[in-house]
Amino acid sequence: MLEPLLGSTNAERVLIFLLARGEGYATEIALFFETDLYGIQKQMDKLEAGGVLTSRKLGRTRLYTFNPRYSFLSELKNLLEKALSFYPETTRQDLTMNRRRPRRKGKPDEANQTDDAA
Repeated sequence: MLEPLLGSTNAERVLIFLLARGEGYATEIALFFETDLYGIQKQMDKLEAGGVLTSRKLGRTRLYTFNPRYSFLSELKNLLEKALSFYPETTRQDLTMNRRRPRRKGKPDEANQTDDAA
């Protein structure tokens, strides 16, 4: 949707993902959109070099967020929010579901639960 403006589908994917989740890393974004990791990494590097994104290391992972000092940040976020409103409802829900903590030990899988409680 924003590819003609941003010059790349992967740039749009990175920005939409970060808008929805607040932060993210390349592998996570590539897996979500089922795309090539290298293309996502390349776009994240370009956006960071341009001052749009900033990153920090968390262990061996590089987490990216929007740069709060970017001059056009509010305008960019408004544009991305408008674009996100045109995404399918299921994609928007999947983007905003941000589960990062591991499951508790011994917790049964949802798929394996039965209706014995009734």
